[in-house]
Amino acid sequence: MAYDFLSIEKKWQQRWESEGTFNVERDPGSEKFYCLEMFPYPSGALHMGHLRNYSIGDMLARFLMMEGKQVLHPMGYDAFGLPAENAAIKYGTHPHKWTWDNIEHMTDQLKRMGCSYDWRRRVETCNPNYYHWTQWLFLQFHKKGLAYRKTAPVNWCESCGTVLANEQVINDGHCWRCATPVVKKNLVQWFLRITDYAQELLDSLDDLPGWPERVKLMQRNWIGRSEGVRLRFALYGASLEIETFTTRIDTIFGVTFLALSPEHPAVSFIADRSPKKDEIEEFVASSITQTEREQAAAGGEKRGIDTGLFAVNPVNGEKVPVWIANYILMEYGTGAIMGVPAHDQRDFDFARKYSIPVIPVINPPTGEILDGRTMDVAFEEDGIQCNSGKFDGMPSSEALPAMTEWFVSSGWGEREVNFRLRDWLISRQRYWGAPIPIIYCDKCGAVPVPESDLPVELPLDIEMKTGVNPLAGADEWKRAPCPKCGGPGVRETDTMDTFICSSWYFLRFASPWTESGPFETEDTDYWMAVDQYIG
Repeated sequence: MAYDFLSIEKKWQQRWESEGTFNVERDPGSEKFYCLEMFPYPSGALHMGHLRNYSIGDMLARFLMMEGKQVLHPMGYDAFGLPAENAAIKYGTHPHKWTWDNIEHMTDQLKRMGCSYDWRRRVETCNPNYYHWTQWLFLQFHKKGLAYRKTAPVNWCESCGTVLANEQVINDGHCWRCATPVVKKNLVQWFLRITDYAQELLDSLDDLPGWPERVKLMQRNWIGRSEGVRLRFALYGASLEIETFTTRIDTIFGVTFLALSPEHPAVSFIADRSPKKDEIEEFVASSITQTEREQAAAGGEKRGIDTGLFAVNPVNGEKVPVWIANYILMEYGTGAIMGVPAHDQRDFDFARKYSIPVIPVINPPTGEILDGRTMDVAFEEDGIQCNSGKFDGMPSSEALPAMTEWFVSSGWGEREVNFRLRDWLISRQRYWGAPIPIIYCDKCGAVPVPESDLPVELPLDIEMKTGVNPLAGADEWKRAPCPKCGGPGVRETDTMDTFICSSWYFLRFASPWTESGPFETEDTDYWMAVDQYIG
């Protein structure tokens, strides 16, 4: 007799559900295990990649249950994001309907798979009872000064009509969703001040036993701690100083040019005073794409324009030309570099292309005397100082701390620890996301929505159009009284990056039914930390 899997599996799945076989509660007398799998984006239907991940988690959870452990094995949906908007436009539906229909379909698929989830704990990030607390978390960050607004050059996808985080720009400068080349725009955006935690993040990597060393190395490089000096070059004949950061103050006597990022805020000041203003503006416009910039920084073609202006090296009073170059990224350091072509290969390539002088200030320890006119590569190793005033003849490893002390005590700069990590840009000019709970008032400025008024729910009576944020045109929804003075106000029409919603869902699984906070501490104290993540 053939195995009637449809009826037999349905029978047992219904029994598991009716008896709450996989429901779990806190039990201080039992050992707990939190088995967490990546929760899916409700894009329509599960595929074999989902099946692989969820089968692994299900096998582990069932095994541990049979060992007598209290196993938290939840499931939910990462339900906000751009694909719902694109699908709504493509199929003539609403993101809300499209998403919720997919959630129910995928839930049915998971139940038919027989996964051992505690379905009472299902969360959906697009549900107001979830994003209520996403907004509440934003307000807590805002109170502490960790959520702030500023004008900044941002990654912009013309096709999606929205900002992208650096991590969402992939494959040499393309949008992670639609593969359109990403460009740069200056926009007022909301950020989270994650750089305040850079050192803590770095130190905490040492507290991760069992993590692959290559993964921890990737994290260290992403955080990118460096120690050096922040210094200033005065723009000759103007009341402007250009700040740079360097880890190699031992090469300060070898500076032969300054180079600024095309997005550097001083570029417009310099262009207005340059005889090449039109050429500079044309160069900046042509260099602004993320694709070209990232490629140049990584070793691609380096292009630049001499502004015709000069800056003064503080240690010797030498005037050096000020350039704007496509390989200088505003996201790193100060967006300006002191060009030392004899001892930095990127600067060397740039200098040779544009016939900029090369002045060696460190010779190899072998006794070889470098000649900037004949060098074919930069010398980037330790050696012996030369052309460096009173530091001549010192090993560069000893000169570095000595020159740092001399430079700082002379008032030309300050010691600084710098990080590659940048604050998290969370604004998105899209509809299907958690609204940012801010109201703008002409009198009071940007005012947080009171916690008692959360959630700020998305309006459903909108029309989806390609590259347009419907919230910007939702006049009735936008109008709101100022929480501070009661006068007329306008809601923030940007929504939060979907990664904000998915950054804390594992905490919500511990107590998804609570209405008094994002989670109950007695639940998270028991269930956290996650014991096994599968993604």
